[in-house]
Order: sequence, then C-alpha cells, then structure tokens
Amino acid sequence: MTKITIGRMSRVIVIGAGMVGLATAWHLQERGYDVTVMDKEGVAAGASWGNAGWLAPAKTIPLSNPSLWRYGPTALLDADAALSMPIRFDPRLWGFLARFMGQATTRAWDATMAALTPIDLEALAAFDELELGGVDAWTRKGPFVIGFEEESQAAGFLREIEGAVRHGQEAPLTPLDDVQSLAPMLSDAITCAYRLDGQRFIEPGPYVEALGRAVEERGGVIRTGAEVVSVNGDSVVLDTGERVETDTVVIATGAWLPALARDHGVRTPVQAGRGYSFSVETEQPAEHSVYLPHHRMACTPYQGRFRIAGTMEFRRPDEPLYPRRIEAIVNQARKVMTGVDLDNRQDEWVGSRPVTPDGRPLVGRTATENVYVAGGHGMWGVVLGPATGKFLAQLIDTGETHPAIRPFDPLR
Repeated sequence: MTKITIGRMSRVIVIGAGMVGLATAWHLQERGYDVTVMDKEGVAAGASWGNAGWLAPAKTIPLSNPSLWRYGPTALLDADAALSMPIRFDPRLWGFLARFMGQATTRAWDATMAALTPIDLEALAAFDELELGGVDAWTRKGPFVIGFEEESQAAGFLREIEGAVRHGQEAPLTPLDDVQSLAPMLSDAITCAYRLDGQRFIEPGPYVEALGRAVEERGGVIRTGAEVVSVNGDSVVLDTGERVETDTVVIATGAWLPALARDHGVRTPVQAGRGYSFSVETEQPAEHSVYLPHHRMACTPYQGRFRIAGTMEFRRPDEPLYPRRIEAIVNQARKVMTGVDLDNRQDEWVGSRPVTPDGRPLVGRTATENVYVAGGHGMWGVVLGPATGKFLAQLIDTGETHPAIRPFDPLR
C-alpha cells in the first residue's frame, strides 16, 4: 500500500515527462498528491512528440501477428521495408525478436487483443476527462482514410479490424469510392479505400506540452536537466549525486524503463521500436488522418502541414537518426501520393517506442514497496496514456487494481 505521511500531502516522483508520465501526474493531483515530474530532457522529448497522434482504439492492437512470418524475413533484406533492424551481434535484441515472433500466432494475437480491449474502450473518454479538467488542448474527430493500391492488399487490415470488433471494439468501416474527396494527397495509384469512423487524432507534441502546463498550474513541479540513475521506495538519486526523498515513485521512462525497473523485479524486456516521421506541405490542405497499411505509413494533419510517419526499427533507444529510414518512407510515399512536396521536409524525427514481446504494457506495482511502473505501450503510448495514468493513480491511492490494467502486471 502507498505510504501516507500524516500532516502533509503524500509526495510522488514521476520519472518521465511523456504522455504516460504526465497523465499519471495529473490524475495523482486529482487525488490530492504532491507531484514532481523528472525528465532528463523535457516535456514530450521522446516518443510523445513526433508520432502520428492517432487516438484510434480500433487500431490499438497487437503488433505481433501471423503475417510477420511472411513479411518479416523478406523485410530485413529490403532497404525500403517498414520493418528494420541491424544485422549485427546483439544477443539481447535477437532474444527479444525470438520472443516477439513467438507471439506471431492467431492464438497469441487473440489473447493480447483480449487484454488490450478493456483499456482501448476507456481511451477516448480519458482524453475527454483531461480536457474537461482544464487541460487546454483538443482532440479532433473525423474519418480515417485507409488506402490500398489493389484490393488484395486490404486482406490483412480487414482481418485486424474484424478481430478488434470480435473482441468488443466499435470500428465503423465503409468502402470509400471517392478517396480524393477526403484525402486529396492520395494519387490515382490508390484504387481501393475505406473510411474508418469513431476515431480521433491530436497534435501530439502540443497536446503533451499542454498537459505539462496543466500539471504545473496545479502546483506540480517539472524538473529537467538531470537524469535519475537509481530508485528506492523512499527516494531517487540523480546523476548529479543529489538524493530526492519521496513517498512513492512512478517509473514512466518509455524505452529506457528497464534501466530503472529491473532492480525492482520487472523482468519483461522492453525493446525500442523506433519510429520516424517528418512533415510536408500539400497542395490541398490535409484535414483527415490517412493510413496506408501496405506501406506501413500513418499520416495526420499537423500544424498546417501533413505529418508522415512510418517504420518499426529495432535498435537501441539512444542511437542516432538514420537518414536511410527517412528515405525509405519517402520512396514509399512517392508511389501513392500526389501534390505533396516530399523534397521539402521539416521536423525529421526518430523516437523510441517501448515494445514488449507479448504486446502488453507494464503498468502497476513492482516488487519494491511504493515503486510503480507505467510503460511498454509500444506504438500506443499516446492513445492509452491518459487511461493508464488514471488507473495507475487509482492503484497508488487505493491499492485497487482496475480491471483495465490487470493484464499488464509488470511482475508477470
């Protein structure tokens, strides 16, 4: 149980100022906690900044699926493929990949989808709660446009949507005859398209920055510039040597989570699944999110431009941006887009998303009293962050585990 000190608010240090960490901090404040958020770089400095900003529960599904057995081996030999990893001696990486591929079965996909569905169903309402609570940011509704060059390419996507619906999701999907009416940047190469309703998107960097401001406006402290190097149940130690006392610690450091969580009994590996993105101008304004599953590209309007995101690159989280991965996305985009200035790119970015082998996040109490973790969401940290923060704050405050996070026991 959480340690409460009589005579003052219980203190919590949240390590990590991304969507998950800040949402946890905000909900702890709702429950009366004194919160300090620590991040070595700053708010939204990691995977929370440059992603596609999708709030799409119907697509918040397991990453590992049976198609990997067909696609994965050939992708490693294709420089333009969305899946990429270095061919080098790295036992930890290859061990993770073996476990990840071990989940690429229909049975495992269904088990993980069953585990994700309860929190998927809470995801959008959790954003509404933040905004009603004073977070000065928006979510935007509207159809997602899903495009393919030929009908046969849609089979895998349709199976995924069917699987999400079978597990309890709502995913209104209808054929789209005039794709350019909603997505004028898609060329005539796209001959098969659908519209997916019931989803939303955000501008992720600005949204997370607004959440950070809300935490500070309510009395929270966000400390940057120093790295937490060790965690105890009653304190954290910074790389400066400073020891900061607290009553409770939440580790929400994304792809870097194992460095601090391993000493507290969290043994599930977390691998950086790095995503790349950039923004471009379009001849006609982009108004809706666009998904090109065959080319593994997720696109969304972003501050008057069009953000194009893609790639699942398994490397170490701190490795530099590899321009060849940007080129790979551009090469794919040229096949299916028109009226898009792909040579005048801005905001080129790489971010490390925290991927677990079984596709389930790590959310809950560790083996050390008063130390909790929140991470391992893979590509879904933005959409699941607010709900994760809400239910983890409930656990810290009451000792009760909400059913939506019960499958994510970090000690599994």
